[in-house]
Amino acid sequence: MKQAIVVRSDVGMGTGKVAAQAAHASLGAFEHASDQAQRQWKRGGQKKIVLKADGKAELYALKEEAKFHGLPTYLVTDAGLTQVEPGTPTALAIGPAPEADVDEITGDLSLF
Repeated sequence: MKQAIVVRSDVGMGTGKVAAQAAHASLGAFEHASDQAQRQWKRGGQKKIVLKADGKAELYALKEEAKFHGLPTYLVTDAGLTQVEPGTPTALAIGPAPEADVDEITGDLSLF
């Protein structure tokens, strides 16, 4: 089991902001996963990877592909209180889900 967190690299977020957005995405997708997927992921050490997307179009395309394959997702849309404009999509988590299923969607992305 694995979770991929995809963060936009084009909006100029600082390190702390990136960490916060990744955490929001991770928790949100976890909450959308089945109870069985949650238990399996917890037992397996909660494997995660943080990747980068070039922009919001890529985030939306990844989200749609993951949803098409039935994987849990969560897209973070920022409130705009600090570094980005309100409503800016900043991060997407896919999974927890079987590692091969996550890799099928995110395997071509670079590490953040």
